[in-house]
Amino acid sequence: MIHKGSFQFKNFKRTFKEKKLILATHNSGKLQELKSLLENINVIIYSSSEMSLPVPIENGNSFEENAFIKASETTSVSGMASISDDSGLIIKSLGGSPGIYSADWAGPENNFKKAIKKIEFLMQRKKDFSASMVCALCLTWPDGKFKIFKGEMKGEITFPPKGDLGFGYDPIFIPAIQPNKNSMLTYGQIEPEFKNKHSHRNIAYNKLYNDCFK
Repeated sequence: MIHKGSFQFKNFKRTFKEKKLILATHNSGKLQELKSLLENINVIIYSSSEMSLPVPIENGNSFEENAFIKASETTSVSGMASISDDSGLIIKSLGGSPGIYSADWAGPENNFKKAIKKIEFLMQRKKDFSASMVCALCLTWPDGKFKIFKGEMKGEITFPPKGDLGFGYDPIFIPAIQPNKNSMLTYGQIEPEFKNKHSHRNIAYNKLYNDCFK
C-alpha cells in the first residue's frame, strides 16, 4: 500500500514485451475508451471487472499517485502487467475541484447527474468557466517497475448538460479541440471516434505508446 506524500517516480526507458495486459478499471466508459486506444497493440487484454479483481482504495494526492495505486495493486494481485487511468475535471473558479475527487462527487452509486448538479450549484455566481480534463496513465510490470504519462485537454464547462455519447462529466465539458472550427460541442455530443483521437486520455496514451510500445 502506498502512503500519501511518499510517491515518487523517475523516467526510464523500457519497451513493453509482455503478452498479456490488464486494464485496471471497473468503469465501463473508461474501459471502452482504453480498449479502443489499445486495439492495435498485439497483446491479450483483460480488465479488472471481467476478472473480478478488487477495487483498490484511491488515497493518493494526485492523478499520478492514484493511477499508480490502481495499476500496482492490480499487478500485485494478478501477477500481470497493468495499465490504470485516473482522470478528472479541473475547474479553475472552484480552485481545481472536483479534481482527484471527480469520481467521489458522484458518490458510491456513480451518479454523475448528481455531481453535475452540484457543480452547477457551485458555479451559480462564477464568471470564469474555464476548465480542463486531466488523465494520468500508469503502466506497471510484475517486477515493480512502472511508467506514468499525463495528458490534459483544456476547455470550459457549460450548463445545462448536453449529449449522451460520453460518460462522467462529458455532458458539461466543451473541449478546445472540436470536430468543426465553429462548433461548441461537449464531449457528450462528440462522436466517440473523434473524442478518442483528441481527448486528454488519448494525449496520455500517445505518450505511453511512443515510449513503451514503438
